[in-house]
Amino acid sequence: MNPPTLSVNLPNFGDVLARDNYAHLVDVAVRAEESGVDRVNVTDHVVMGSDTSGYAWGPFATEPDAMWLEPMTVLAVIAGRTRTIRLGTGVIIAALRGAAVLAKTAATLDHLSGGRLDLGVGTGWQEKEYEAAGLSFRERGPLLDDTLAACRALWEHAPASVQRPSVAFTEVYCSPRPGDRRIPVWVSGSLSKPVIRRLARWGDGWIPIMGAGPDELQRGRDLLRAALEREERDPDHLQIRGRLQVVHEASGEIAVPETARAVKELLAVGVTDVMVPLTMVHPDPDRAADRLATLVTVLREAAA
Repeated sequence: MNPPTLSVNLPNFGDVLARDNYAHLVDVAVRAEESGVDRVNVTDHVVMGSDTSGYAWGPFATEPDAMWLEPMTVLAVIAGRTRTIRLGTGVIIAALRGAAVLAKTAATLDHLSGGRLDLGVGTGWQEKEYEAAGLSFRERGPLLDDTLAACRALWEHAPASVQRPSVAFTEVYCSPRPGDRRIPVWVSGSLSKPVIRRLARWGDGWIPIMGAGPDELQRGRDLLRAALEREERDPDHLQIRGRLQVVHEASGEIAVPETARAVKELLAVGVTDVMVPLTMVHPDPDRAADRLATLVTVLREAAA
Protein backbone atom coordinates (compact mmCIF):
# COMPACT_ATOMS: atom_id res chain seq x y z
CA MET A 1 0.00 0.00 0.00
CA ASN A 2 1.27 3.46 -0.89
CA PRO A 3 1.94 5.92 1.94
CA PRO A 4 -0.69 8.61 2.53
CA THR A 5 -0.29 11.90 0.72
CA LEU A 6 -0.62 15.53 1.77
CA SER A 7 -2.60 17.92 -0.41
CA VAL A 8 -2.81 21.68 0.04
CA ASN A 9 -5.70 23.63 -1.47
CA LEU A 10 -4.49 26.95 -2.90
CA PRO A 11 -7.05 29.75 -3.39
CA ASN A 12 -7.05 30.59 -7.11
CA PHE A 13 -9.71 33.18 -6.34
CA GLY A 14 -10.07 36.36 -4.32
CA ASP A 15 -7.22 38.32 -2.80
CA VAL A 16 -5.22 35.87 -0.65
CA LEU A 17 -2.66 34.99 -3.35
CA ALA A 18 -3.47 37.70 -5.88
CA ARG A 19 -0.23 39.67 -5.48
CA ASP A 20 1.70 40.29 -8.72
CA ASN A 21 -1.15 39.00 -10.89
CA TYR A 22 -1.25 35.75 -8.89
CA ALA A 23 2.45 35.08 -9.26
CA HIS A 24 2.24 34.76 -5.47
CA LEU A 25 0.06 31.65 -5.93
CA VAL A 26 2.66 30.03 -8.16
CA ASP A 27 5.45 30.93 -5.73
CA VAL A 28 3.56 29.27 -2.87
CA ALA A 29 3.07 26.15 -5.01
CA VAL A 30 6.85 26.03 -5.56
CA ARG A 31 7.40 26.38 -1.82
CA ALA A 32 4.91 23.56 -1.21
CA GLU A 33 6.93 21.29 -3.49
CA GLU A 34 10.16 22.28 -1.74
CA SER A 35 8.52 21.46 1.62
CA GLY A 36 7.60 17.94 0.52
CA VAL A 37 3.87 18.47 -0.06
CA ASP A 38 2.55 15.83 -2.45
CA ARG A 39 -0.18 17.77 -4.25
CA VAL A 40 -1.63 21.23 -4.71
CA ASN A 41 -5.29 21.65 -5.64
CA VAL A 42 -7.16 24.57 -7.16
CA THR A 43 -10.88 24.96 -7.73
CA ASP A 44 -13.38 26.20 -10.27
CA HIS A 45 -16.17 28.59 -11.12
CA VAL A 46 -16.63 29.53 -14.76
CA VAL A 47 -19.16 32.31 -14.12
CA MET A 48 -20.83 33.55 -10.97
CA GLY A 49 -24.42 34.65 -10.52
CA SER A 50 -25.32 37.54 -8.25
CA ASP A 51 -27.13 35.26 -5.77
CA THR A 52 -24.76 32.92 -3.92
CA SER A 53 -27.27 31.82 -1.28
CA GLY A 54 -27.45 28.39 -2.90
CA TYR A 55 -24.03 27.60 -1.46
CA ALA A 56 -24.90 25.13 1.29
CA TRP A 57 -21.72 25.19 3.40
CA GLY A 58 -21.83 28.62 5.01
CA PRO A 59 -21.17 32.12 3.63
CA PHE A 60 -19.64 32.00 0.16
CA ALA A 61 -15.92 32.84 0.04
CA THR A 62 -16.11 35.82 -2.34
CA GLU A 63 -18.36 38.46 -3.79
CA PRO A 64 -19.94 37.52 -7.13
CA ASP A 65 -17.57 39.79 -9.10
CA ALA A 66 -14.38 38.49 -7.46
CA MET A 67 -11.52 37.05 -9.49
CA TRP A 68 -11.70 33.31 -10.19
CA LEU A 69 -8.82 31.98 -12.27
CA GLU A 70 -9.46 29.02 -14.59
CA PRO A 71 -7.97 25.98 -12.81
CA MET A 72 -6.41 24.04 -15.69
CA THR A 73 -4.61 27.17 -16.85
CA VAL A 74 -3.34 27.81 -13.32
CA LEU A 75 -2.07 24.24 -13.04
CA ALA A 76 -0.28 24.56 -16.37
CA VAL A 77 1.62 27.57 -15.06
CA ILE A 78 2.46 25.75 -11.83
CA ALA A 79 3.61 22.74 -13.86
CA GLY A 80 6.15 24.93 -15.63
CA ARG A 81 7.68 26.01 -12.31
CA THR A 82 7.71 22.60 -10.57
CA ARG A 83 8.97 19.08 -11.21
CA THR A 84 7.45 16.59 -8.78
CA ILE A 85 4.37 17.94 -7.01
CA ARG A 86 1.06 16.59 -8.26
CA LEU A 87 -1.45 19.00 -9.77
CA GLY A 88 -5.09 18.66 -8.77
CA THR A 89 -8.44 20.19 -9.49
CA GLY A 90 -10.47 20.13 -6.34
CA VAL A 91 -12.85 20.33 -8.15
CA ILE A 92 -13.51 21.28 -11.76
CA ILE A 93 -17.12 21.46 -13.01
CA ALA A 94 -16.34 19.04 -15.77
CA ALA A 95 -19.54 19.08 -17.83
CA LEU A 96 -19.30 22.82 -18.47
CA ARG A 97 -16.29 22.34 -20.73
CA GLY A 98 -17.52 19.70 -23.13
CA ALA A 99 -16.15 16.18 -23.01
CA ALA A 100 -13.75 16.27 -25.95
CA VAL A 101 -12.24 19.62 -24.97
CA LEU A 102 -11.81 18.51 -21.37
CA ALA A 103 -10.22 15.22 -22.44
CA LYS A 104 -7.78 17.06 -24.70
CA THR A 105 -6.94 19.72 -22.10
CA ALA A 106 -6.44 17.23 -19.29
CA ALA A 107 -4.32 14.86 -21.38
CA THR A 108 -2.18 17.74 -22.64
CA LEU A 109 -1.55 19.01 -19.12
CA ASP A 110 -0.81 15.50 -17.89
CA HIS A 111 1.59 14.93 -20.80
CA LEU A 112 3.50 18.20 -20.41
CA SER A 113 3.77 17.82 -16.62
CA GLY A 114 5.14 14.28 -16.79
CA GLY A 115 1.98 12.54 -15.61
CA ARG A 116 1.21 14.73 -12.59
CA LEU A 117 -2.47 15.58 -13.11
CA ASP A 118 -5.22 14.52 -10.69
CA LEU A 119 -8.59 15.46 -12.16
CA GLY A 120 -11.09 16.15 -9.39
CA VAL A 121 -14.59 16.58 -10.80
CA GLY A 122 -17.99 17.61 -9.51
CA THR A 123 -21.36 18.94 -10.60
CA GLY A 124 -21.17 22.30 -8.84
CA TRP A 125 -24.03 23.97 -7.01
CA GLN A 126 -24.85 27.05 -9.08
CA GLU A 127 -27.54 27.01 -11.77
CA LYS A 128 -26.17 30.13 -13.49
CA GLU A 129 -23.04 28.28 -14.63
CA TYR A 130 -25.10 25.70 -16.50
CA GLU A 131 -27.34 28.42 -17.92
CA ALA A 132 -24.29 30.25 -19.28
CA ALA A 133 -23.00 27.03 -20.87
CA GLY A 134 -26.37 26.24 -22.45
CA LEU A 135 -26.85 23.16 -20.29
CA SER A 136 -29.58 21.91 -17.97
CA PHE A 137 -28.78 22.29 -14.28
CA ARG A 138 -31.33 19.59 -13.47
CA GLU A 139 -29.35 17.15 -15.64
CA ARG A 140 -25.96 18.00 -14.09
CA GLY A 141 -25.42 14.49 -12.73
CA PRO A 142 -26.06 12.64 -16.00
CA LEU A 143 -24.04 15.31 -17.86
CA LEU A 144 -21.05 14.58 -15.64
CA ASP A 145 -21.48 10.85 -16.20
CA ASP A 146 -21.48 11.36 -19.96
CA THR A 147 -18.43 13.60 -19.75
CA LEU A 148 -16.43 11.06 -17.75
CA ALA A 149 -17.47 8.19 -20.02
CA ALA A 150 -16.28 10.17 -23.04
CA CYS A 151 -13.01 11.24 -21.41
CA ARG A 152 -12.13 7.69 -20.44
CA ALA A 153 -12.94 6.47 -23.96
CA LEU A 154 -10.80 9.17 -25.59
CA TRP A 155 -7.90 8.54 -23.21
CA GLU A 156 -7.97 4.75 -23.49
CA HIS A 157 -8.92 4.01 -27.10
CA ALA A 158 -7.73 5.15 -30.50
CA PRO A 159 -10.02 5.47 -32.30
CA ALA A 160 -12.72 5.98 -29.69
CA SER A 161 -16.49 5.73 -29.94
CA VAL A 162 -19.11 6.76 -27.39
CA GLN A 163 -22.89 6.78 -27.47
CA ARG A 164 -24.32 8.61 -24.45
CA PRO A 165 -27.42 10.80 -24.11
CA SER A 166 -25.49 14.08 -24.29
CA VAL A 167 -22.22 12.96 -25.96
CA ALA A 168 -21.89 10.84 -29.07
CA PHE A 169 -19.03 10.28 -31.51
CA THR A 170 -17.70 7.44 -33.64
CA GLU A 171 -14.15 6.46 -34.54
CA VAL A 172 -12.33 9.62 -33.45
CA TYR A 173 -8.76 10.19 -32.31
CA CYS A 174 -7.77 12.53 -29.51
CA SER A 175 -4.06 12.93 -28.84
CA PRO A 176 -2.09 13.07 -26.64
CA ARG A 177 -3.36 10.09 -24.71
CA PRO A 178 -2.09 8.97 -21.30
CA GLY A 179 -1.27 5.52 -22.66
CA ASP A 180 -0.46 3.10 -19.86
CA ARG A 181 -0.47 5.98 -17.36
CA ARG A 182 -4.02 6.44 -16.09
CA ILE A 183 -5.16 9.99 -15.26
CA PRO A 184 -6.65 9.66 -11.77
CA VAL A 185 -10.20 10.98 -11.59
CA TRP A 186 -11.41 12.06 -8.16
CA VAL A 187 -15.21 12.22 -7.86
CA SER A 188 -16.70 14.75 -5.47
CA GLY A 189 -20.01 14.23 -3.80
CA SER A 190 -22.15 12.64 -1.13
CA LEU A 191 -22.73 8.92 -0.78
CA SER A 192 -25.78 8.96 -3.04
CA LYS A 193 -26.29 6.05 -5.42
CA PRO A 194 -25.39 8.14 -8.53
CA VAL A 195 -22.13 9.33 -6.97
CA ILE A 196 -21.15 5.82 -5.87
CA ARG A 197 -21.94 4.43 -9.31
CA ARG A 198 -20.03 7.31 -10.98
CA LEU A 199 -16.90 6.66 -8.99
CA ALA A 200 -17.06 2.89 -9.37
CA ARG A 201 -17.29 3.14 -13.16
CA TRP A 202 -14.92 5.98 -13.97
CA GLY A 203 -13.23 7.26 -10.83
CA ASP A 204 -10.19 6.52 -8.74
CA GLY A 205 -10.71 8.68 -5.68
CA TRP A 206 -13.49 10.16 -3.56
CA ILE A 207 -13.65 13.81 -2.44
CA PRO A 208 -16.31 13.87 0.29
CA ILE A 209 -18.63 16.78 0.78
CA MET A 210 -17.15 19.32 3.18
CA GLY A 211 -17.69 18.46 6.80
CA ALA A 212 -17.62 14.67 6.39
CA GLY A 213 -16.57 13.20 9.72
CA PRO A 214 -14.91 9.88 10.57
CA ASP A 215 -18.15 7.89 10.53
CA GLU A 216 -19.09 9.21 7.07
CA LEU A 217 -15.58 8.58 5.75
CA GLN A 218 -15.56 5.00 7.00
CA ARG A 219 -19.05 4.37 5.62
CA GLY A 220 -17.92 5.81 2.29
CA ARG A 221 -14.87 3.59 2.21
CA ASP A 222 -16.98 0.48 2.74
CA LEU A 223 -19.67 1.43 0.21
CA LEU A 224 -17.18 2.43 -2.45
CA ARG A 225 -15.02 -0.65 -2.05
CA ALA A 226 -18.11 -2.82 -2.49
CA ALA A 227 -19.14 -0.82 -5.57
CA LEU A 228 -15.68 -1.21 -7.11
CA GLU A 229 -15.82 -4.96 -6.56
CA ARG A 230 -19.18 -5.09 -8.36
CA GLU A 231 -17.50 -3.36 -11.31
CA GLU A 232 -14.68 -5.94 -11.12
CA ARG A 233 -12.17 -3.25 -10.21
CA ASP A 234 -9.55 -3.51 -7.47
CA PRO A 235 -10.89 -1.80 -4.32
CA ASP A 236 -7.37 -1.56 -2.89
CA HIS A 237 -6.67 1.21 -5.42
CA LEU A 238 -9.42 3.42 -4.00
CA GLN A 239 -8.21 6.86 -2.86
CA ILE A 240 -10.12 8.87 -0.24
CA ARG A 241 -9.49 12.51 0.65
CA GLY A 242 -10.01 13.71 4.21
CA ARG A 243 -9.94 17.30 5.41
CA LEU A 244 -7.48 17.86 8.25
CA GLN A 245 -8.32 20.18 11.11
CA VAL A 246 -4.95 21.69 11.96
CA VAL A 247 -4.63 22.44 15.68
CA HIS A 248 -2.68 25.55 16.67
CA GLU A 249 -0.84 26.73 19.75
CA ALA A 250 -1.72 30.13 21.20
CA SER A 251 1.36 31.46 19.36
CA GLY A 252 -0.10 30.42 15.99
CA GLU A 253 2.38 27.58 15.56
CA ILE A 254 1.06 24.12 14.71
CA ALA A 255 0.28 22.05 17.80
CA VAL A 256 2.12 18.96 16.62
CA PRO A 257 0.80 16.26 19.03
CA GLU A 258 -2.83 17.32 18.62
CA THR A 259 -2.55 17.65 14.84
CA ALA A 260 -0.85 14.25 14.65
CA ARG A 261 -3.81 12.72 16.50
CA ALA A 262 -6.17 14.31 13.97
CA VAL A 263 -4.12 12.81 11.14
CA LYS A 264 -4.21 9.36 12.73
CA GLU A 265 -7.99 9.57 13.09
CA LEU A 266 -8.29 10.21 9.35
CA LEU A 267 -5.92 7.40 8.41
CA ALA A 268 -7.77 4.98 10.69
CA VAL A 269 -11.00 5.33 8.69
CA GLY A 270 -9.38 4.83 5.29
CA VAL A 271 -8.21 8.29 4.25
CA THR A 272 -5.31 8.08 1.80
CA ASP A 273 -4.95 11.79 1.04
CA VAL A 274 -4.88 14.28 3.90
CA MET A 275 -6.00 17.69 2.63
CA VAL A 276 -5.69 21.11 4.23
CA PRO A 277 -6.63 24.51 2.81
CA LEU A 278 -3.62 26.84 2.86
CA THR A 279 -5.37 29.44 4.99
CA MET A 280 -6.19 26.81 7.63
CA VAL A 281 -2.45 26.37 8.19
CA HIS A 282 -2.16 30.10 8.86
CA PRO A 283 -4.28 33.06 7.68
CA ASP A 284 -1.17 34.72 6.25
CA PRO A 285 -0.20 32.72 3.14
CA ASP A 286 3.54 33.21 3.54
CA ARG A 287 3.44 32.11 7.17
CA ALA A 288 1.32 29.18 6.08
CA ALA A 289 3.96 28.23 3.51
CA ASP A 290 6.61 28.42 6.25
CA ARG A 291 4.70 25.75 8.20
CA LEU A 292 4.12 23.25 5.40
CA ALA A 293 7.29 21.30 6.12
CA THR A 294 6.03 20.77 9.67
CA LEU A 295 2.77 19.35 8.34
CA VAL A 296 4.68 17.00 6.05
CA THR A 297 6.67 15.72 9.04
CA VAL A 298 3.50 15.29 11.11
CA LEU A 299 1.91 13.19 8.35
CA ARG A 300 4.96 11.02 7.76
CA GLU A 301 5.42 10.29 11.45
CA ALA A 302 1.71 9.65 12.03
CA ALA A 303 1.69 7.15 9.17
CA ALA A 304 4.83 5.33 10.28
